[in-house]
Amino acid sequence: MTEEIKGNLEEKISEEKKGFKMPKKNIWMITSIVLVIVLASVLVLFGTGVTSMTIAGSEDIIEPEDAAVKALEFINGNLVQPGTEASFVSVEDFEDIYNVTLSYQDREISVFLTRDGSYMFLASPLDITKELPTPEQPEQPEQPEELPKTNKPEVHAFIMSYCPYGLQFTKAYVPVMELLGDKADLELNFVHYAMHGKKEIDENTRMYCIQKEQNDKLTEYLRCFVGSDDWEGCVDQVGVDKTKLDSCVDATDTQFNITGLYNDESTWSGGRFPLYPVDGILAQQFGVGGSPTFVVNGKTLSVQRSPEAIKQAICSAFNTAPSECEQALSTAAESPGIGPIGSGSGSGSAASCG
Repeated sequence: MTEEIKGNLEEKISEEKKGFKMPKKNIWMITSIVLVIVLASVLVLFGTGVTSMTIAGSEDIIEPEDAAVKALEFINGNLVQPGTEASFVSVEDFEDIYNVTLSYQDREISVFLTRDGSYMFLASPLDITKELPTPEQPEQPEQPEELPKTNKPEVHAFIMSYCPYGLQFTKAYVPVMELLGDKADLELNFVHYAMHGKKEIDENTRMYCIQKEQNDKLTEYLRCFVGSDDWEGCVDQVGVDKTKLDSCVDATDTQFNITGLYNDESTWSGGRFPLYPVDGILAQQFGVGGSPTFVVNGKTLSVQRSPEAIKQAICSAFNTAPSECEQALSTAAESPGIGPIGSGSGSGSAASCG
């Protein structure tokens, strides 16, 4: 945040605070309301699941304009989608807590900060004077979504190897790969940028190489990795040829300049995420925008992240479905993040990284 921007914030804050004075008798009431809002509100930033976070350490009270700067810098540096940013709207001093209002993608976001700037809460107000509507159950389609049909469907599952939702999809995808691997072209592919550091880049390349050169070990390796996050142990357990794997990883790194792109931050997507170009052409072809992205016969689909839902989508893309499609798989959505396949504690199909 430049001094010029901070100066503009201070000027705007000063103008907005003219004539504003919070009655002292309301301070604790408002603070209590704020805390209720935090506990009972809906997070407005695309499902990060975060309601509070530490943004800095400080023992001193900071000024309202400094709180606004901290909030804006933290959100733009950590929470918004690549290529977008939140902007300052206003700040109010409730004496016990600061309320900073920001604008993001045509919506206003209420950000509450402790007066030392150490903790931030993201929330949208809940009107407790109105009766909450009963949530509507989503309509279930009677037929699977119509897909182009082929004798051998071409399937791509684009993930980031450490994205919680990419891991969720992979858990559901592995049983389908095991069932239909001889009947359809089922690939694990990688989003063209990484959001979870160097370890994700390295793991992407390992998975890519095992699929490319030791494909008979792939699903067993994936089963092990998604459940343990121990690639070395999984390589040994599954019997992956380590020498062959290391050679492929080195060659792939050279071919796609993976390490070079990681070290050159000027190339990073939105200045924040290193590029990962191994499947970049495919990702561009299918308009991949996050992890996971599921593509069947050239068409991007959103399905429940359960083995049965993924199987049904693929089976609907055959000209003549093989007998394997009659085998029932688990209908339970897998859980996000590291954990054993079959835990079945997840839900939904919309959350993604990216």
